[in-house]
Amino acid sequence: MAKKKHPKPKGETRTSFMFPSLHQDVMNVVSDQIASTWFQINNNNKDSDKQHSTSVMGIFKCNNNACSSKKGWASKKVTILIRGYPGNGYNAVVFNQRCKFCNQLGTLTLNEESYVDRVAYRIKKWAGIPMEQPFYAKNKGLPHESSLCEGCKRGICQEKEYY
Repeated sequence: MAKKKHPKPKGETRTSFMFPSLHQDVMNVVSDQIASTWFQINNNNKDSDKQHSTSVMGIFKCNNNACSSKKGWASKKVTILIRGYPGNGYNAVVFNQRCKFCNQLGTLTLNEESYVDRVAYRIKKWAGIPMEQPFYAKNKGLPHESSLCEGCKRGICQEKEYY
């Protein structure tokens, strides 16, 4: 008797994301103090002259139909690496998280406001615009799980724990 083949569950395969579609929003925030900025679509850091790791917020969904995580999860600690390039260029890589029930990569719905705020602040800071560092309240949610964070796995996340 032939063994039945079960299809693999569909799921996310990306460990990181870029959001060039939010560049116009970033430009709108910095345009009062910076004449122009540009988005480096290539995720190559050899031309980058600076980088900064921080976090944004997002909601993740597990697409594994066999997983018991039906609702997904929210995170206030989604790792983002912002790279600066000459002439006020930048890119920002947002790192994925894994489901704690099945270890599959989640599908991210980014909190766009937190992304735009963090990226615009960093561009202004690198451009030498005097700014006060914003106050971000400590996360009152569940503790950060480094084993599920793709930013931690690459040594980029500020919350990284060595495991």
